[in-house]
Amino acid sequence: MIKVCFYSRNNTYYGFKITGHANYGCCGKDVVCAGVSALVINTVNSIEEFTDDSTCCEEFESGLVKFKIMGKVSSKSKLLLRSLRLGLCSIYEEYGDKYIQIFFREVSHV
Repeated sequence: MIKVCFYSRNNTYYGFKITGHANYGCCGKDVVCAGVSALVINTVNSIEEFTDDSTCCEEFESGLVKFKIMGKVSSKSKLLLRSLRLGLCSIYEEYGDKYIQIFFREVSHV
């Protein structure tokens, strides 16, 4: 199962952590993992390419991705992170909590 945790501060998303694998299908045919991966990679690449926000991204082969924006979150990054949330929630609605779970955590510091 994929677990997603969005981190926010003052009701603004500034990062996320994703762990696990959906195991919806065999390797190369897992549409849930492929969808999540495409959304996450596009979001990280878009924030890094189209904003001046300072970011920190850790990716591990085990299916773990940690991403956060250091400092102030630009309006472009806010939109991109909300778009990621929308896409992941759509996958959740389509495939259910057997394959993906999404959590939201408000924190006071980065």
